[in-house]
Amino acid sequence: MTSSDTKTLSPTRGAGGDRAPLRAPLLLLCLESHRPFAPAARLSLAGLDEVALGRGSARSFEHVTSRKLTVRVDDAWMSTNHARIGKVLGRFTIEDSGSKNGTRVNGEPVTRAALADGDLIELGRTFFVFREGLEVAPEDPPVVEVAWDKAKAPGLATLLPSLGRAYETLAVIARATLPILVTGETGTGKEVTARAIHALSGRPGAYVAVNCGALPESLVEAELFGHRRGAFSDAKEDRPGLVRAADRGTLFLDEIGELRPPAQAALLRVLEEREVRPIGATAPVKVDVRFVSATNRGLERMVEAGTFRADLFHRLAGHRIELLPLRERREDLWLVAASLIERHAGAEASHVRLHPSAARAMFEHAFPGNARELEKVLGAALALAGGGEVTLDHLPPWARGEAPAEAPAATKDHEGEPLREELVRLFREHKGNVSAVARVMGKARMQVQRWMKRYGIEPEAFKK
Repeated sequence: MTSSDTKTLSPTRGAGGDRAPLRAPLLLLCLESHRPFAPAARLSLAGLDEVALGRGSARSFEHVTSRKLTVRVDDAWMSTNHARIGKVLGRFTIEDSGSKNGTRVNGEPVTRAALADGDLIELGRTFFVFREGLEVAPEDPPVVEVAWDKAKAPGLATLLPSLGRAYETLAVIARATLPILVTGETGTGKEVTARAIHALSGRPGAYVAVNCGALPESLVEAELFGHRRGAFSDAKEDRPGLVRAADRGTLFLDEIGELRPPAQAALLRVLEEREVRPIGATAPVKVDVRFVSATNRGLERMVEAGTFRADLFHRLAGHRIELLPLRERREDLWLVAASLIERHAGAEASHVRLHPSAARAMFEHAFPGNARELEKVLGAALALAGGGEVTLDHLPPWARGEAPAEAPAATKDHEGEPLREELVRLFREHKGNVSAVARVMGKARMQVQRWMKRYGIEPEAFKK
């Protein structure tokens, strides 16, 4: 990376004044589909009048002047002078510079187009996402490269500035002994995060994971705290229990909301006293355990309902982090995918490549199953590709626009709002941006386009 002007560019402040978050337009280099393990990059557009994009012998980001940035990518399918992004009447616009393979925005070929928040830009085999204004810190540099690195903490890589700051805080907290509560939808990578916390903690003990929902109710305390031989009919030998197995390490309590009240009380004692009493033992045993808990349930609501102890909740939630669903962090799709590709492709991971149409379809998919669904899709695609390029034919039917017909009940949203009215409202709110509407609805962009055709909705009518 080169830069002839390394000063921090000046983003604009929100309407709240000096105490409001700083917001800046960003261009995010999310994927080079011919080499998906290449680092991603976040480029601030604050203070810029022009960004020139084209092919180079190596990736580089050069501030030619304080108001012009030149971006070069080692992509043989890009032209030397491929496209430029500039400001027209206060809005960022992309214009193709007569490139050989053309420029696409949200999958559609364009010669010139105004950019809206969340637009997917495709040059050759390189994909960018434009964000109109994300929260940034004043000290953030204008160019930030982000790589997935298994040697550090896979699962804690992001292009989103606010999430990046949350991960930086988590890395600091990981080195303490404070209990951590990880929340988020199913499949967002809560155990991956717990493993990353353990890796960052430097604790010499083991990482031990337990699914609280899978523990037999009658054996919860024996499994967690251990037992002495003869303590009950099946206790044929001494067992240390999962808490002691994690001594000087990390105990990951997945689905903590499933823990029954008697076990909640016993776990609270462990957190308060830092000791366990195995069933049948006469004296407690001191333990040094870092607790990381995870749930996709609203523990606060469970506390209000009296099904989860308030004192245990506050003990477990010494520090909290909420994981975003993939539909809210589309820019990070391939940072998340990198570790999954390596898991499935092994030694051949460095040879994996994707056809642009396959990469585009995955960017447009909402992945309601989050990282768990992404892993399933990638695992199948890599197996079907057999070491070759991953194409649309290796992806599920939704990638080819072959989603099954919806049931009649799907014509209303979860609050009963008729679908067409919801679409019109969202298109008005997001000024005709199809990608933004799809992201809010948690649907694939192609699904929203099918609804647009069904109900005769023209997004251009909302851009005025």
